Amino acid sequence: MKQTRWQMDPLGDAAVIIEFGHEIGLDVLANVQRALRALEQEPVTGIIEYVPSYTTLAVYYDMEAWADHRQPSIPPYEAICMYLERRLSAVFQSSSDSQQLQQSITRIPVCYGGEYGPDLDEVASYHGISAADVIQIHSGALYTIYALGFAPGFPYLGGMSESIEVPRRDTPRLRIPAGSVGIAGKQTGIYPLDTPGGWQLIGRTPLRLFRPEQHPPVLLESGGQVQFYPITPAEYEQWREQ
Repeated sequence: MKQTRWQMDPLGDAAVIIEFGHEIGLDVLANVQRALRALEQEPVTGIIEYVPSYTTLAVYYDMEAWADHRQPSIPPYEAICMYLERRLSAVFQSSSDSQQLQQSITRIPVCYGGEYGPDLDEVASYHGISAADVIQIHSGALYTIYALGFAPGFPYLGGMSESIEVPRRDTPRLRIPAGSVGIAGKQTGIYPLDTPGGWQLIGRTPLRLFRPEQHPPVLLESGGQVQFYPITPAEYEQWREQ
């Protein structure tokens, strides 16, 4: 059985970054998520937040709380690293490293093209295919949420077909409407808020990805999966009205 290992380094003066690999992939993501779930299940005073990403897990902590945590002679950073090392060793020795990532699937409606996806025709032209082909390819894949970032609830989705990859726009837009679905390189994503951005926009969803009045405030979470399905402009507006 291949042994799972990790590397810890300081991230500023009040965080630890744990790296589980150097290459993006589902195996590495599974280890990140496995560590995250295990640590979250046993809350510890002095740990503020866990932030998972493609190959890493950031652990933010309260320096004062860890200054005298169990062993006052040990600096806070060393103390929390010792704790994390013990917890991770126990987690990854408890069962096979081949444990599969538990992924929930969220289906997201998208109105493609027109005012909702002004770059759809450009993406199609870039590959010499039709707009309908782009829609079929984009909505036919199952995507994995590798990370959330940039804006609250913005999902970085992996698993998009190379046949519709396109570079970012040369000139970013100053305002992209919330719900816009974009493509940049090998990834696709959804803008949860009105923000500037340089991704190629192919559609828009009426779903709200960032909901500050609810708990949790974001619709999606890292480690989950997303599947898009096309809707008409009339269905989009009806969804928005409801």
